[in-house]
Amino acid sequence: MPTYQFEALNDAGKPQKGTINAASSDEAIARIRSQGFFPTSVREQKAKKKSGSGGAAAAGPAGASGGTKKKGGEFSISIGGVSQKQLTLFTRQLSTLQDAGLPILRSLAILEQQQKPGLMKNTLGGVHEDVSGGASLSDSMAKHPKAFNRLYTKMIAAGEVGGVLDLILQRLAEFLEKAEKLKKRIISAMIYPIAVISIASIIVLGIMILIVPKFIEIFNDFDTDLPGPTIFLIEIAKFLAGPILPVDKGGNGSAFPGVIAVLLAPFFIFFFLKFARKTSGGKAIIDRLMLIIPVMGGLIKKSTIAKFTRTLGTLINAGVPILDAIKITSETTGNDVYAKALMDVHDSVRQGDSFAEPLRKAKVCDSLVVNMIDVGEETGDLDKMLEKIADNYDEEVDNAVAGLVSLLEPIMVVVLGVIVGFIVVSLFLPLVKLMQEVM
Repeated sequence: MPTYQFEALNDAGKPQKGTINAASSDEAIARIRSQGFFPTSVREQKAKKKSGSGGAAAAGPAGASGGTKKKGGEFSISIGGVSQKQLTLFTRQLSTLQDAGLPILRSLAILEQQQKPGLMKNTLGGVHEDVSGGASLSDSMAKHPKAFNRLYTKMIAAGEVGGVLDLILQRLAEFLEKAEKLKKRIISAMIYPIAVISIASIIVLGIMILIVPKFIEIFNDFDTDLPGPTIFLIEIAKFLAGPILPVDKGGNGSAFPGVIAVLLAPFFIFFFLKFARKTSGGKAIIDRLMLIIPVMGGLIKKSTIAKFTRTLGTLINAGVPILDAIKITSETTGNDVYAKALMDVHDSVRQGDSFAEPLRKAKVCDSLVVNMIDVGEETGDLDKMLEKIADNYDEEVDNAVAGLVSLLEPIMVVVLGVIVGFIVVSLFLPLVKLMQEVM
């Protein structure tokens, strides 16, 4: 009689594995169901495999192997954290599976199998193992902060307590998708100006390193005083070219090619700012300075307001207690100025005062935002009002990004024209002066 290998779920939703002897696959499925299992996979075992344990495995829960055994020899390296795109996709898929009525363990097993080797796959394996051991989904996810932040786990916990996990997952998926969409819009809008600035900078550096030194060799043969702009240009060329090319009668320029410093400067600035933001004082200073940068500061302000209002509205709508929701939003807002303002709101609400007044005093939000929050408090629809504010500011961010891009284009043209014009004029002034002396 053929032997069939099966995977099934017991009454508690825990996965079971084993083998069973049956004349056909239909009979095997019937026998598995008669044991109180729900079969998810039944396939005939090859003849070369041992089948002596088949009856014992099908005898009941004691003979079936519990949990999900990982494949032998599987190895993956995970560095950093789970990307927002991965988390968004996982949340939407988990929401769909839960909406279809699949047990949470089966959903986690399916999604784990779909993941490529890496941190997300390892994380889902750990979550699956903890949940199969009796832990709640939110507690299991909280053990993996690189994948699931506090906002995520708190919403999952609220869904578990209220028995509406499928609904919470749907709202969480929508929240993450909107945040990801906003991020993509900003990045895609900035690609063009960054590319133009980068290419223009490389062209100017090429002119300074390759073209200007050729003219300097000609000027060295002149027995005449050079104009001020030309001397200034030569000093810049000396700094950039360094020992690469001769730039004066005495030999070379500086001992170190300044072009390397110029090319590495953006990376140094990036890592310096990243390191400074690791400290509380540095983060506070940088975040405050970012808000007062012309044009860019307004964009950061609008995007931060859109983020914190949508986060807070989603948490309140999910049933998270108001104080916990405000604290979580403060921790995830991404800007120290708004984080402190929200903590003032937290203290005010804890003392029984209003939500809107501390925001009004902090002066971090427009009066329209504060007034809408005030109305939401009075009507008891604070979550809906916050989501409306977020939708409105998402649209304003789109308009601000479009305006910034349209403003950058003429600015880049003017700046590039001034730089190239200065180089050309500085190079030709000595030639004009020489021609005047000859005549």
